[in-house]
Amino acid sequence: MSFVFKGIDHIQLAAPKGCEEQARGFFGNILGLEEIPKPENLLKRGGCWFKCGNQEIHIGVQEDFLPAKKAHPGFVVENLAVLRNSLTEKGVLIKEEPPIEGRNRFFVDDPFGNRIEFLEFMNEK
Repeated sequence: MSFVFKGIDHIQLAAPKGCEEQARGFFGNILGLEEIPKPENLLKRGGCWFKCGNQEIHIGVQEDFLPAKKAHPGFVVENLAVLRNSLTEKGVLIKEEPPIEGRNRFFVDDPFGNRIEFLEFMNEK
């Protein structure tokens, strides 16, 4: 008998203690992601969760927090240019990186300094 990977349920980004309001401001208000309730037994850990397509983003509290400067999630977006303009208008610094064939992309930092990539495939099937 063997097993099969079926996808990714969630990613977790670390943040410092007391991060919840900043996380809600960025992931909820700026990016427009829907906050979803954490299970009751995990509430005492702090942090908050958001829906992103069929996956979730968990913002988790880490006592000895250091932002991830290289490791990062890459979020696939439809209408990347619209997102770029929206983020720029809201004062989010866009960081350019060399292009990858077949996709447009840019990076930002979340309020805690974690690197995040947004990309759009140019010839999606």
